[in-house]
Amino acid sequence: MRVRSTSFLLRWVSLIFISLALVLTAFQLVRYSIQRSNYPPQLTIAGVEVGGLDPQAARERLLLVYSTPVELQYSGAVILLEPNLVGFKLNLESMLAAADMQRTGASFWGGFWDYLWNRRSVGSDVPLVATITEERLRAYLRDEISSRYDQPPVPAQAIPGSADFLPGQPGQVLNIDTAVALIERAMRSPTNRTVVLSSQNEAASRPTLDNLQLLIESLIQKEGFTGVVGFYMFDLQTRQELHFGYYNGTHLSVNPDIAFTAASTIKIPIMISAFRHANGKPDEATLALLTEMIKQSDNPPADRLMSVIDPGRGPLVVTEDMQALKLENTFLAGFFCDVFNPCPLLQVYNTPANQRTDVDTAPDMYNQTTPSDMGMLLSELYLCAQDNGGMLLLAFSGQLDQAACQQMIQLLEEDKIGVLIQAGVPEGTAVAHKHGWVTDVTTGIMYNVSDAAIVYTPGGNYVLTIYVYHPDQILWDQVSRMFAEISRAVYNYFNLPSQ
Repeated sequence: MRVRSTSFLLRWVSLIFISLALVLTAFQLVRYSIQRSNYPPQLTIAGVEVGGLDPQAARERLLLVYSTPVELQYSGAVILLEPNLVGFKLNLESMLAAADMQRTGASFWGGFWDYLWNRRSVGSDVPLVATITEERLRAYLRDEISSRYDQPPVPAQAIPGSADFLPGQPGQVLNIDTAVALIERAMRSPTNRTVVLSSQNEAASRPTLDNLQLLIESLIQKEGFTGVVGFYMFDLQTRQELHFGYYNGTHLSVNPDIAFTAASTIKIPIMISAFRHANGKPDEATLALLTEMIKQSDNPPADRLMSVIDPGRGPLVVTEDMQALKLENTFLAGFFCDVFNPCPLLQVYNTPANQRTDVDTAPDMYNQTTPSDMGMLLSELYLCAQDNGGMLLLAFSGQLDQAACQQMIQLLEEDKIGVLIQAGVPEGTAVAHKHGWVTDVTTGIMYNVSDAAIVYTPGGNYVLTIYVYHPDQILWDQVSRMFAEISRAVYNYFNLPSQ
């Protein structure tokens, strides 16, 4: 009887313990299920702690952190940049999906077993996945920051009544490239969301070419010159040009350009043709004639050179060479000879320039050019000598090379007269040029003066051509001084004074 009672009691005790175990297991299972619906402890998404949070709460926390404005400090101002203004966008779905893999990736019962034995899993960091529109960020920095807070440089200013310039003032401008990198880094950080923007020095710029033109026109007016002025300047670095015509306070169209008597500047085309027809390697006799033609500006050597090119058609061949270079307003229609023994006119040339009726410089029927034609020819000569490129080598392939172009420039540097363009640059400045003028041998009156040059300076090299005409008389002192002042203004434009 006692054995039966003991057995019965043991069965009830066992049932109680089993029931308690089942209840406890069920309780722990419920707790584990609740915990499994949240992210593991110490899990971070994009640097933000989300351990113990459910996906919705984690989403809200991420949005709260990464929508916080980035503080920009620049030029004493504090600017709050809303991330959405520059297209910053979190890829929440991708990051939460990666976090869910850590939450639910293991088997349920394996995870429950670890939970029962207090073997807690620790989440690892889910990296940030976000995009930012760099174009919008750059536009914001340019339009909202730089335009408001920069201190732009002040360009140099011409001094009225002179060929000089006042120095400009350097500026402080936002370094946009650096700012983009710093702001992107801050927007991708949950904690370090302050950026100190840096500026960079920006040198004072040159005045505009329009301002240079106004300065040159004021110098013409200052000298009281009332004739026609043709001006062409070409920046050999930027390939920008300044080209205008001026007559007694009035602007003249330069499309087409203004025809002028070429005078001795036509010897530049003669020189190029002589080199071309010598295949870029003139002999000693030809070099002697070239030197005499350029350095002494004598006409007989020019005639002999053209006779070598073609005894009867030399001037026309020179013209054809210029036409091959698309210089349609430059020609030689006959040999020079002299006024007492004139040579026949070989051909009459009608050009866009000399067919104009709104301006007349009485251009010589034997030789004509325009400031732009001669300027472009010198630009191509420089390009050939400096860079082994340009139209001269294309048009005369196999007949000219870089060495020949360099030799031609050296010849032009031998034209040392100390007036006109040369008078406007500091001593020692390399000027490769050819000057010219026309004087009536019977009256001694001068009507045309011209100079075409390549000028080499520390602040940049340039081509400068100036042609002037007066129907009554050119006063040498007045015009040579005007040339020098214009030349000095252009030189100073390229070589501005420092602070």
